Amino acid sequence: MKKAGIIRCQQTEDLCAGATDFKVAGQGKLAFEQTGPVEVLGFLSCGGCPGKKAVMRAKMMVDKGAEVIAFASCISKGNPIDFACPHFETMKAAVRKKLGPDIKILDYTH
Repeated sequence: MKKAGIIRCQQTEDLCAGATDFKVAGQGKLAFEQTGPVEVLGFLSCGGCPGKKAVMRAKMMVDKGAEVIAFASCISKGNPIDFACPHFETMKAAVRKKLGPDIKILDYTH
């Protein structure tokens, strides 16, 4: 089973416990159909707008064994506040640049 880290939106921490993220990750459903079931070893926020801590936190999870970094749906799709992060593409590009091509990046979780 692969190991994954999930980066979530700091703005939604009070509204979402991440239960659906953990459920779909463990079952290999929705975005995780690309990887199969994964063990989540980290569930961290982006650090707040504009997400500058996402790169450091993604790297930390990779250093702990993550082979997959998923951006939670609160970032890319705006769940549950119906407002997607305006910094998502920049944040994702910076994470991808730092981690390189060997780490799988998922744009959403559910």
